[in-house]
Amino acid sequence: MDAQTRRLVVTALFGIFAGWLGSFVVGSPRGGVIGYLIAGVLGSFVGSYLFQFMGWKLGLGAVLDNIVEAAIGAAIVLLIAKLFL
Repeated sequence: MDAQTRRLVVTALFGIFAGWLGSFVVGSPRGGVIGYLIAGVLGSFVGSYLFQFMGWKLGLGAVLDNIVEAAIGAAIVLLIAKLFL
C-alpha cells in the first residue's frame, strides 16, 4: 500500500471517531451512529483537504494530526448540515 492510499484509509477510520468528537462541539447528527459515521468520514476528508490546501501543519504527530483534522472537518460538515436540514 503506497503512502497516499494509507493516508486515505487512516483518514477515513479516524473520521468515524471524529464524527463522534465533532458532535460534542456542534451537536449530535441525525441518525445516531450512522450520522456519526457519515459526518466523520466526510469531515475527515474535508479537514484533510482543508489542511493540505492551506498548507497548515499541526506537528502533533501523524495520529493526533489526523484526529484533529478529522474532528475539525466533522464539525464543519455538521455545521453545514444544520444550516440546510
